[in-house]
Amino acid sequence: MTVPRVPPILFAHRGAMARERENTLPAFVLALRLGATGLESDAWVTADGVVVLDHDGVVGPRFRRRPIAQVPRSELPAHIPSLAELYASCGSDFELSLDVKDPAAFAPVVAAVRAGGDPSRTWLCHSSLPVVTGWRAQAGDVRLVDSTRVSRMEDGMRRRARTLAERGIDAINLHWLDWSPIYVDLAHEAGVHAFGWDAQSPSSIDRLLSTGVDALYGNHVDRLVAAAARLS
Repeated sequence: MTVPRVPPILFAHRGAMARERENTLPAFVLALRLGATGLESDAWVTADGVVVLDHDGVVGPRFRRRPIAQVPRSELPAHIPSLAELYASCGSDFELSLDVKDPAAFAPVVAAVRAGGDPSRTWLCHSSLPVVTGWRAQAGDVRLVDSTRVSRMEDGMRRRARTLAERGIDAINLHWLDWSPIYVDLAHEAGVHAFGWDAQSPSSIDRLLSTGVDALYGNHVDRLVAAAARLS
């Protein structure tokens, strides 16, 4: 049985992207200043092994774009921060959710987290359950998240939650429309945290909060903070 997180984590999706350029240090700094208790981004590794934060994972002009994995850190656009620079600017006293879309980047990301952050407050996400399951065998100190949709779960919510608990996966992340109080209870009964993403409008944030989820992801930090204050 998992004890619900009260208050839930308020993840600023790509930082305070409604006010600053997404996935930049100013966006991350502002998000925490506005009251976010967590930051979210996508993590990639450059050709020379530096973990950086960017959404698409590709850079360069149109028709000549290259994967970040093929580009050295020195050739990336200046606005793309490294994970080490995030810690230097923001510290590590917050929850950090990172989508690691390239499974090969997992080990370097974990190493960077251990070097500058707090593994116990770091949630590494992927949309493939087999991939996330394999990650647990590689690292026991970071948090792992199964990012999916109810429509993709052939086993159903009850069985999926139990499977995650058996495999040591810490949370399941669903679109806010997928969550209901019953589904949250099933996750908690199995010992898994319930995360909800894409909560943007005040009504969607309020609805998601009412289900009892442990974390919300949104672009509008002020709306997340205001809704959490109303709930409390």
